[in-house]
Amino acid sequence: MHISKMDWNFATAKAEGHRVDGGAAGPWSFFDRIYCISLKSRADRRVTAQAQFAAVGLAGAVEFVLVDKHPSDSERGIYESHRLCMKMGLAAAARRMLIFEDDVVFHRFSPALIEDMIGFMRDNDDWQVFSLGCLVNRSEPTKWPSVVRIYFRSLSHAYALTAASARELIDKRPWSGIAFDAMLRDMQSEQIYALYPSVAFQSNAASDNDRYLPLDRFRRFCGGLKRIQRSNEFYQRYKRVIIGAHLLALLAIGLLYFGAIR
Repeated sequence: MHISKMDWNFATAKAEGHRVDGGAAGPWSFFDRIYCISLKSRADRRVTAQAQFAAVGLAGAVEFVLVDKHPSDSERGIYESHRLCMKMGLAAAARRMLIFEDDVVFHRFSPALIEDMIGFMRDNDDWQVFSLGCLVNRSEPTKWPSVVRIYFRSLSHAYALTAASARELIDKRPWSGIAFDAMLRDMQSEQIYALYPSVAFQSNAASDNDRYLPLDRFRRFCGGLKRIQRSNEFYQRYKRVIIGAHLLALLAIGLLYFGAIR
């Protein structure tokens, strides 16, 4: 199907949505629409993404939203692509939607985790955004073992949102020169959550965001976003223990040092 043109003020691009026959099964059926953003030129990524979706029970349930790369600002193109998915979801009267980027990879996936996530969403209708994997500044446990409240830092390759949140993001947060995940970070909302342990990661494929290619190379030098994301998750989960252990180690070193010079 063809979607109407997106006005970028200085450039126009046309996006195409390709929906495979079938729908989400099991707990995934909680979501009314599931989208995956992909550049038209990256058929290779779509092949990989389809295999990833099939492995977690989403075969035939994801609609690929194909977009042209923004001619001058890839970050703006990414921003508008996410907003496009939200507009498509609202046009389809979706109450809840899932949005992926085509470099998503799944790890540690468990149907029980997804069922726990859905249970949380059913019982807490005030949630706004729910990440299946990201980097966070801070996290707090909830009464649901597989759900944490997060204070978002970056990465938006796999997340869910409600129709109300999508409408607010479309109406009140047009492109303003801020990256999409930075915009989510700046929402300052208490109703943003994440799955624990996370199951969605970004692959080590080279980024299509031209502005962050040096950072992308550095991330891959550090072992890739998957390793960085897991390290961030571990640190946030056990931050007090890690800080406490380091303080005790420094105290022990200090005691040994001063004991030795006496």
